[in-house]
Amino acid sequence: MITIWHNPRCSKSRQTLALIEATGAKVAVRRYLDSPPTMAELEAAKSALGLRPIDMMRTGETRFKELGLSKDSDDLTLMKAMVENPILIERPIVFKDSQAIIGRPPETVNILLAG
Repeated sequence: MITIWHNPRCSKSRQTLALIEATGAKVAVRRYLDSPPTMAELEAAKSALGLRPIDMMRTGETRFKELGLSKDSDDLTLMKAMVENPILIERPIVFKDSQAIIGRPPETVNILLAG
């Protein structure tokens, strides 16, 4: 089963979802802005992605600046910010088994689909 943390207003997220659906794979769509991940879910995503919190974030978002965050902010601060402000989470994140990938560009998801 494949799960996508999806924002339907994002063209990259829509393109990634379309690529997954085109394979015929079963996909669970989680609108993470409507149903934000918990800290535990975000920690699991971080582990599956193999990334630091800053690399999972949309640092260009206005909210990132409003919160006074920077690339030098500590990991816990960044993780809490994503839990409290899911708009800061880079999208889309696609999960399959114990692996995950950020669908930017959308074709990146093919790595998970092939495996």
